[in-house]
Amino acid sequence: MRGGGTRSGPDAGHTANLEARRTGQASLRRMREFGIRPNRDLGQSFLIDDNVLRIIGTLAELGPRDVVLEVGGGLGVLSEHLAERVGHVHVVEIDRSLEPALADALGPHANASTHFADALALDYGRLAPVPDKVVANLPYGVAATVILKSIAELPGAGLWVAMVQREVAERLAAPPGTRTYGASSAIAQLACEVRVARRVPATAFAPAPRVESALCVLRRRGPSPPAEVAALVHAAFAHRRKTLAGSLALVAGDSDGAAVRRSARAALEALGHPPDARAERLGPGDLSALAERLGPEVLGSLATRAPGRR
Repeated sequence: MRGGGTRSGPDAGHTANLEARRTGQASLRRMREFGIRPNRDLGQSFLIDDNVLRIIGTLAELGPRDVVLEVGGGLGVLSEHLAERVGHVHVVEIDRSLEPALADALGPHANASTHFADALALDYGRLAPVPDKVVANLPYGVAATVILKSIAELPGAGLWVAMVQREVAERLAAPPGTRTYGASSAIAQLACEVRVARRVPATAFAPAPRVESALCVLRRRGPSPPAEVAALVHAAFAHRRKTLAGSLALVAGDSDGAAVRRSARAALEALGHPPDARAERLGPGDLSALAERLGPEVLGSLATRAPGRR
C-alpha cells in the first residue's frame, strides 16, 4: 500500500531496554499494559515463546538487505525481531486495537512500516520497498489465501516462513495421490518447494489455540501460475468425488459442460492419464500441462465460474 502505512520513528533512549523487553515475554506485558483481549473472531493467538521466535528467524535466513512482509502483526514480538535484523519490514494488521502495542514494539525502528488494512484486500506489489520475503504468524482463517496471494503478487519474493494451522501446512506440502493434496497444494507447488519445517505446541501462544500449529517453509522455484491455470486447478478439485473431467464439466455448467468433459478426457489420454482420472492423481506439472492442452477457450469458460481457493 504505497503511502498508506505509518512509519515508526527512531528513539535512541529506548534501545537499551530492547533485549530485556523482548525476552521478558513482551506479548504478555503488552496485553496487560494496553488492556488487550485476543479477538477470537479474528483467530488471534499471540506468540509468547522466544525459542520459536529464534527458530522462525533461522528458517527465514534473515539478512540486512531483506525486505520482509509480515501479515498479522499482533502484539509486535515477531515484528520487532524482524526489524532488528532486516533492511525493512512491512507489518500488516487489521485490528486497530493493537495499534498501541505495535507502536510500542516498533517505535525504535525507522525501518518498519505499519499498515492497518485487510491483508486480503491489500495489494502487496504496491508496498514500497517491495517485499522479497514473507515471514509471519498468519491468522489461521486466511493463512492459505494469504500465502497464495503473496506468491502471485510478489514475483520477486523468494522465501516464505509462515506459522499456520498444522493441517494447512500439511495440505500445502502434500504430494499428489494423498488425501490432503488439493488445489492449494498444486498452486503453491507450481511456484515453490514446500515443506513442513516443524510442529509448534499450543503452549507457544496466548491464548493457546485449539488446533495444532506448524511452521511451513516455501522457497520459490518458478513464477506463480497464470490465473487461468489456477482457475483450472480450482475447478478440477471443486468436486473431489467426481473424476477430473466430471468436476470440470460441473463447474462449466449446463451450456458448456458436455464439451468441456469431452475435451478434458481427450487431453488426459493425450498426456498419458486415464480419461476418468481424479484430480488428486495429477501432480502440479501435470495440471499445468493439462491447462496448456485444453487451450484458452476451455480455460476461459472455467475462469469465470471456478470456485475460490480450497
